[in-house]
Amino acid sequence: MTIKTKISGALATAAVALTAGAAMAEYPEKPVNFIVPWPPGDLEDVLTRMIAEDFQNKYGVAAAVVNKPGGGGGPFPGAIEVANAPADGYTIGSFVIGVPVMGHQIDIAPLTPAKFDPLGIFLTYPFVIATSGDAPYSSMAELAEYAKSNEVALGHFGDVLTPTQVTKAFAKNAGFEWGSDAAFDALDCNTLASGDADVINTTLQLILPCLDSVKVLTSITDQRIPLVPDAPAIGELDADLNIALWNGLFVTKDTPQDVRDKIVAVAKESMMSERAQTVAKETGALVYWQDAGDSAARIENDIATMARIGGLLE
Repeated sequence: MTIKTKISGALATAAVALTAGAAMAEYPEKPVNFIVPWPPGDLEDVLTRMIAEDFQNKYGVAAAVVNKPGGGGGPFPGAIEVANAPADGYTIGSFVIGVPVMGHQIDIAPLTPAKFDPLGIFLTYPFVIATSGDAPYSSMAELAEYAKSNEVALGHFGDVLTPTQVTKAFAKNAGFEWGSDAAFDALDCNTLASGDADVINTTLQLILPCLDSVKVLTSITDQRIPLVPDAPAIGELDADLNIALWNGLFVTKDTPQDVRDKIVAVAKESMMSERAQTVAKETGALVYWQDAGDSAARIENDIATMARIGGLLE
């Protein structure tokens, strides 16, 4: 091998290394979209906007939250947009439990087989089961006994939501039936005060104004909510129902690891920030960062839990 050939080879190797380094450094080099498949304003939207703002500040590229509402029980148009986007980290999903747990199991072709990997889960919605302060029961066990011989009306946000299914599955396991149940657009202090429902499955933030005059019987979360520390989490009452409505960041499966790492670095810092933790304190939401490995394990466990619940409700 001649000296000229050796030099040419070394230069070529150096060029490849420099090219690879440049490619890693390029992300992000254009605007990034965080897709939220719900209307603006709720907790997942507020927190994802914090992540997008911090992402833009850190990397110097535009980052926006794009709301793509529709199909609470499928077909998840926002998720489909993420699934159809290139696996390059420029289209990131901010998804509730239903997308990765159920999206590929209910015949939504663009989401089948499973298309997404979690970057991390960052929010547990503060869903609770609550009743009026003068109700003749003060715990889920007392409610179960009362409902075996009395009509109790349940209000919820829709059968497809995980908290609703958990609420109905609890009744099955506790040996009672709801006298009636109905979906409401709003479930707040007025719902209980008006008698439209005896028990409501709602988020804690909606009943904070009247928290002193209602009873929170349980939280449908995987740990107790600090604002109502005496209310047990549902898994404490029935281990088979240990599940919560959560939200996390997801990318398509072929997204490079270095791209994932850059997104995670910002999101984790955002959720630990004072302004994100203030949202938690003010609403009862649980705001944290659960890494990709633990999130993937949680999803697998939730799939098994939802299968059990589905069997009960059938």
